[in-house]
Amino acid sequence: MLFAKKRYNGGMDATNQTRQKAPPRERTFEAGMAYTLSAVIPVLLMFAAMLVLGAAGLDEDSEIYKYLTLLIPQISMAGASLVFFRRTKTPARAIYRPCKWYYYPVALALAFGLFALSELNALFISLFEKLGYRPVGMGGLPALTGWNLLPALLVIALLPAIFEETVFRGLQTGVLAEEGWHPAGLIFLSGALFSLFHGNPEQTVYQFLCGAAYALLALRSGSVFPTMLAHFSNNAVILTLASFGMDDFPVSVKPYIYAVAAVVLVAVLIFLVFLDKNYRYERRPFPKRRYFLGAGIGILICAVEWISVLAMGMMA
Repeated sequence: MLFAKKRYNGGMDATNQTRQKAPPRERTFEAGMAYTLSAVIPVLLMFAAMLVLGAAGLDEDSEIYKYLTLLIPQISMAGASLVFFRRTKTPARAIYRPCKWYYYPVALALAFGLFALSELNALFISLFEKLGYRPVGMGGLPALTGWNLLPALLVIALLPAIFEETVFRGLQTGVLAEEGWHPAGLIFLSGALFSLFHGNPEQTVYQFLCGAAYALLALRSGSVFPTMLAHFSNNAVILTLASFGMDDFPVSVKPYIYAVAAVVLVAVLIFLVFLDKNYRYERRPFPKRRYFLGAGIGILICAVEWISVLAMGMMA
């Protein structure tokens, strides 16, 4: 089969000790709860932060407000991960596992290749605009010029690479793969949940495809470390360009960069789907209802946010 499970100890398979400590049904439900907590906690923390910042006379244009908006989701995902590890008694090493060395250059190639999807996302936005949608600002970035780039890289590139990949590719994709969910379905689920979580209709296609590609890499490598590298690299390049006043690559080289990126992306996907033979998928009964019971509230909250932003764009 195209997808399979890791044959060596560094893969996504849980150890016998882990399975004895946490029955599959419990891990399945708690994986869903990790998504729900990642969606619910930011709402509560942001409400409290707005009250405090408002009392302090700080508005949405302040740097503190912008950084809090970016930090709160990461803090929430870190908390959701800790809850999962504690409730299931799963050791962190079951999620943070090493992999074969060549997956790291593959991750860098994937990060570069994903830039080819920017034009596809632009076409998606154009289609929305023909239907009456107008892009809605999702909160401005903090200052990126000079030394300001360093804290921005920490909060917008490094922390999301760690905590988003832990929740989405570790606790969602990895744990559910261990419990027997077919990898093809997991790749689609990861892309959908990743895109929905960000609540931005303008980036739906791009974030879905990024999330699906990261899930494929996580399943093949048996580790979240390569996806962390790909995620960080993607965000870091975007921030670095923005720090130099560029929303995109220079027009003179942009077509060539995207053309090369498209070729690289296709090559990486061919390798991961058809040539990488480190897996053998073993079908087992899997309680999908337990997962969606845990994740349902989080999915609902993210869906309401996505629809709300879309509605605001349609009325703009």
